[in-house]
Amino acid sequence: MKTPIVVLSIVISLLFSLPAWAGAPQDAVQSNVNKVLEVLRDPTLKAESAKEAKKEKLRLIYNVMFDDIELGKRTLARNWNSLNTAQRQEFVKLFRQVLEKAYVDKILDYTNEKIVFDKESMLSATQAEVQTKIVTASKEIPIAYRVIVKDGAWKVYDIVIENVSLVLNYRTQFNEILEKNKPENLLETLREKVKGQ
Repeated sequence: MKTPIVVLSIVISLLFSLPAWAGAPQDAVQSNVNKVLEVLRDPTLKAESAKEAKKEKLRLIYNVMFDDIELGKRTLARNWNSLNTAQRQEFVKLFRQVLEKAYVDKILDYTNEKIVFDKESMLSATQAEVQTKIVTASKEIPIAYRVIVKDGAWKVYDIVIENVSLVLNYRTQFNEILEKNKPENLLETLREKVKGQ
């Protein structure tokens, strides 16, 4: 008679020990992607004169969707520890600007392609991957969002487009700079990149 009660209590304790956000990573990514699509499809923002207003709306979504610090830490990996607090803060800010410059125009080129949310995989109790694809007339482009939970919210820390990780791609570039130079040189390179774009 005791066995079912013991089993039931174990099951209940396991259920309550699971993260309360189970199943939420895809919901979070989908919600934010849908907000981006709403901005891109907004007829009042189609004119060239509305480009800056459109970018500002996208920045607000980015703030909610991405974890800049996690993205910066993972991109620099072991080199993160060679930066002091002020350098880390500047790196995170500059890296965000570099990403914005590199990708915002591509996002603005969106022409109503279909976005399919395939599946969500838990990588750990606090990390997940949400697999999606952009379906165009001629091909499908796989995009995976890697997310981490922070303060009860799922935030993107890496995007894998056609099997190429944003984090690993930039990590390779930044590691090459930091192998021969000091953190200040990396920051100067990023400052120039932001200024020149």
